[in-house]
Amino acid sequence: MTSVKTDASRLAVLAIGLAGFVGAGLVPATAQEQVPQGWFKACSKQEDVDICNVQNILMADTGQMITGISLIELKGKVNRKVFQVSVPSGRMVPPGIGLQVDGGKTQKLDYVICFPDRCVAEAQLSDTLVASFKKGSELTLTSVNFQNQPNPIKVSLQGFTGAFDGPALQQSDIEDRQKKLQEFVNKNNEDFAKKLKEEQEKAKAGN
Repeated sequence: MTSVKTDASRLAVLAIGLAGFVGAGLVPATAQEQVPQGWFKACSKQEDVDICNVQNILMADTGQMITGISLIELKGKVNRKVFQVSVPSGRMVPPGIGLQVDGGKTQKLDYVICFPDRCVAEAQLSDTLVASFKKGSELTLTSVNFQNQPNPIKVSLQGFTGAFDGPALQQSDIEDRQKKLQEFVNKNNEDFAKKLKEEQEKAKAGN
């Protein structure tokens, strides 16, 4: 018989695979006009399971993920609803991730799996949690880094209800998001290389 912990780990891998497929959900504020952002829903089918994932992904200017949020529903051979939060690796595991909607009570999410670039915490996706997201205005997710310092990340809940209750994105929309995100990351890399070259030239001129 498969343990709950093993099942959770497998589901985390499955969900992260889907998140990678539609991972261009949100980019930094500096690129708000360049790339679509906010809450969105994407659905896919893996073997005998239909998966729908309502998510929001916060990213740094470099394109690196800061925090990924997923509300996942599986239907078919496996029926399950899961809430997951992904944060960069280098986190203290025992504290887990604190979840707070507006000024409400903080709920602890336990980590279920870690990869070289991220750790994933998970909780049951309940109707109560969804309702709190629909009524709330801001979500605060707090992980603890390797220096034992809390790292709170605030996420707007604006647009959540429309994404959760509305239709999933079409494949063309997903591809467009990915393309625009890649263009944004490439431009940032080019700008960084240009600034680095300018600094090197200044250093040479100063010698």
